[in-house]
Amino acid sequence: MILQRTLTTLGARSMAVARDAGGVFVLLLEVLRSLVPPSMDGRELMRNLYKMGYRSVPIVVLTALFVGALMVVQLAAFVKQFGATALVGWGTGYAVFREVGPILIGLMFSGRVGANNTAELATMTVTDQIDGLQALAIDPIRYLVVPRVLAMIVCLVALTVIGDLVALIGAMAMSQVVLDIHPLTLWYSLVDNLSTADFLHGVYKSMVFGAAIALSSCYFGLTVKGGAVGVGRAVNAAVVGAAVSICFLDFLMTYLTA
Repeated sequence: MILQRTLTTLGARSMAVARDAGGVFVLLLEVLRSLVPPSMDGRELMRNLYKMGYRSVPIVVLTALFVGALMVVQLAAFVKQFGATALVGWGTGYAVFREVGPILIGLMFSGRVGANNTAELATMTVTDQIDGLQALAIDPIRYLVVPRVLAMIVCLVALTVIGDLVALIGAMAMSQVVLDIHPLTLWYSLVDNLSTADFLHGVYKSMVFGAAIALSSCYFGLTVKGGAVGVGRAVNAAVVGAAVSICFLDFLMTYLTA
C-alpha cells in the first residue's frame, strides 16, 4: 500500500513537471511567433524596463559588492599560505564572471522581478482581465508577455554587467584591507589571466537565465487557477521553477563550453 501510494505520488508529480515544461516550451514558441514580424506595445516595454531593470540596480549593486569581497575572503587563507598574490585577481574574476555573478544575480532577479511578474499576471488572470483583452481582440502574448520577456533578458544582462564591475570593486577594496594587496595588482592579475571570452560567458548565461525566468513567471501567471490562493501557489511555483532552470541551464552551458 505504501509503495503504491509512493509510486502514485511520483507519477503525478512527474506528469505535473512534464506538463509545466511542455507549457513553458509552447509559450516560448508563441513568443517567437509574435516576434515575426516584431509587434509589441512600446510603452509596456519601457515600463517594464524601468520597473525590472532600473529599480533592481540598488539590490544588485549591494549583493555584488559583498560577493566580490567574499571571493577575496575565501582566497585569503590560500594566498597567505602560498604567497600567491598574483592569482587573487584571476581567481576572483574567473569565479565572478563565469559562475557566481550570473547565478546569484539571476536568483536575486528571479526572487524580485520574476515573482512580481507572476503575481501581476496571475492577478490579471483570476480577475478576468486577460479574458477582457481577448474580448477586445488584443493578443495577451503580444501585449503582455513579449514586452516582459524582452525586458527581463535585457535587464538581467545589464544588471549582470553592472554586478560584475561592482564585484571587482568590492574585491579590490577587500584585498587591500585583508591581504594588503594594492588594487592595481589585482587588476593586472585579472587582465593578464582572463580573456573577453570569460566575461562574455557570463553574459550569455544571463541572457539564457533571463529568458528562463521570464517564461517561467509568465507561464505560471497565465495558467493560474483557484483565485487568491492560486496566485500564491503560482508565485511559489514560478520562483522554484526559475531557480531549478537556472541551475540546470548553468550546468548545461558550462558542460557544453568546457
